[in-house]
Amino acid sequence: MNALPYANRFALVTGASAGIGAAFARELAARGASLVLTARRAERLESLAAELREKHGTRCECIAADLADPAGVEKLCVEIVHRGIAIDILVNNAGYGVSGNFLAPSWQTHADFFRVLMIVPCELTYKLLPGMQQRGYGRILNIASLAGHVPGSAGHTLYGASKAFLIKFSQSLALENTSTGVNVCAVCPGFTYSEFHDVTGTRGIVSKMPKWMWMGADEVARIGVDAAERGEIVYVTGRLNRAIKSLFKLLPDRFALRVMQKRSRDFRAGD
Repeated sequence: MNALPYANRFALVTGASAGIGAAFARELAARGASLVLTARRAERLESLAAELREKHGTRCECIAADLADPAGVEKLCVEIVHRGIAIDILVNNAGYGVSGNFLAPSWQTHADFFRVLMIVPCELTYKLLPGMQQRGYGRILNIASLAGHVPGSAGHTLYGASKAFLIKFSQSLALENTSTGVNVCAVCPGFTYSEFHDVTGTRGIVSKMPKWMWMGADEVARIGVDAAERGEIVYVTGRLNRAIKSLFKLLPDRFALRVMQKRSRDFRAGD
């Protein structure tokens, strides 16, 4: 077995400056991939790139980009081509949560959220998939969430909906590419140690949850890459999270929504 299965492959990781995105970059580098790292914070990207170059001898290209900008994906792809890079592995990870009930943020805040979490993964896939198909090899990992499998909750109104969209998108895309050499996988983490809850202002809320409900970002990345390589189309990371998914699938909708209504305050900011 090749110790470096992704040698001579380039991976693009969005939202790579911290958390799950940085963990996927580290996991792919350990498997031999060269990397294009993108996020808004250039200094964080450069720090991660320096770490990966030193540890793995990885070629790392950093491209700072604001993917909420309607022109962001086009600019990113033009720069990738300008650097002579062909992307074989795409990790659509960029994302965040918007705290509060639906009417609390501005509409522009919601519009930016839609673009980053839903439009950008589709647009990047649309632009990069043809090259993967032509080369007969590709891996597309859409970082969804357990939230896409359970009923919606009060607060972070669009988050679960956006992740459910990514799951369905991944399923359809995978079926369209069964004979192309391109594997598509929606990776669905549950509660994961990262900066996500600091950015959304819910760290104080979720820190009260038991530690056994949480997974590390590095573990999520390792499991996620393994799942994509096996050809899994939708994969929930962790036995507990898979049990939660199965439980809510069995519950009647009305009862499941009541459970979410009672528990939302444990992990969602609803004001």
